[in-house]
Amino acid sequence: MPDDSAPKHEGAHAFATRMSHAARPGIRSLGFVNPPVHRGSTVTAPSCQARLDNAKHRFDRVMTYGTQGGPTHYALEDVVAEIEGGTHCTITGTGLAAVAVPLLAFLKAGDRCLMPDSAYGPARSIAEGLMKGWGIETVFYDPCIDAAGLEALWTANTKVLYLESPGSHTFEVQDVPALTAVAKKHGAVSMIDNTWGIHHFQPFAHGCDVSIQALTKYVGGHSDILLGSVTVNSRDHHLVIRNAASAMGHYASPDDCWLALRGVRTMPVRLAHQEESALIVAEWLAGRPEVLEVRHPALPGAPGHAIWKRDFTGACSLFGIVLQPRYTEADAFRFVDGLKLFGIGASWGGYESLALPTNASLSRSVSAPLPGQAVRLHIGLEDVADIIADLEQGLALLPG
Repeated sequence: MPDDSAPKHEGAHAFATRMSHAARPGIRSLGFVNPPVHRGSTVTAPSCQARLDNAKHRFDRVMTYGTQGGPTHYALEDVVAEIEGGTHCTITGTGLAAVAVPLLAFLKAGDRCLMPDSAYGPARSIAEGLMKGWGIETVFYDPCIDAAGLEALWTANTKVLYLESPGSHTFEVQDVPALTAVAKKHGAVSMIDNTWGIHHFQPFAHGCDVSIQALTKYVGGHSDILLGSVTVNSRDHHLVIRNAASAMGHYASPDDCWLALRGVRTMPVRLAHQEESALIVAEWLAGRPEVLEVRHPALPGAPGHAIWKRDFTGACSLFGIVLQPRYTEADAFRFVDGLKLFGIGASWGGYESLALPTNASLSRSVSAPLPGQAVRLHIGLEDVADIIADLEQGLALLPG
């Protein structure tokens, strides 16, 4: 069951309470419950000098132009910073943009980035494409590496340690405190894709400098928006991120931000329900003869469970299974195609269940390959008995 023991901000209210009240007018205010949508491009100033003065504070929520955000953006930034335990947040138009902005903000030609072999595919593509073309080297490391192993990879030009825990396809849980301590020792920036760990993993309490979220997932909650966020815990880092996002023209629709604000109000309830359902399904799958391995960090005996238990206060509804080695890719496709309640598609965190064969999309250079065909499952808000019945009839389609 969910554990609400994560660090709380001022007021010591529980997570669900904070998500109901954050970035809203006070409950004794005269007005609508939800803040309005503020759309706009041009911002007018009372005088020429005022406009010049305002520009000096454009990263401090003094409105200068639409691309620098407005009240709707600021409200969502406040909510996300509250969730992540940070001080400053920058909203981006997609989760991938939230990956790209900090990487390109803190790295330059001649620098080196260390990235886990389990990283989200598009993040890897940025490293092997744009960053390589701009003279930035990326070295991929085993996500299960320890501090000594990471230290052995370190060089004087290593400026960024990138983490993703757990990996969004193979679900290795990283020893974040140990690894960020190595980065801190060398004066490097540690950044983590914390989308899976939203609320349940507090990145700054575990040594991270930058936390990345795909708000498309659980914050949106309804698979109908694209948004990302970059949260930091220092003003200096905030200025680096904000300047880079501004220079690259990153912008998020205020309508999407408003939908995210609406989604976040129910996120604690959805997270709790989907966490419980996913663990029930994972436990059921662990007993199936067709399944070699269930990769759910909260499942006792699963890879990374000990670190998850130490560092996380709960889990989300995304996990993977590895089928027995005798099954082929065609068998994995037959299983997924045969499911009646699971959509076949990317993303997760919405109200609907999803299934996705993942072997073909994996690109790994230093980690051992998976021992069988893998399928990633996202458990939605459907009744858990119906979900299990659907998986059972899907598994029955496998040969033998």
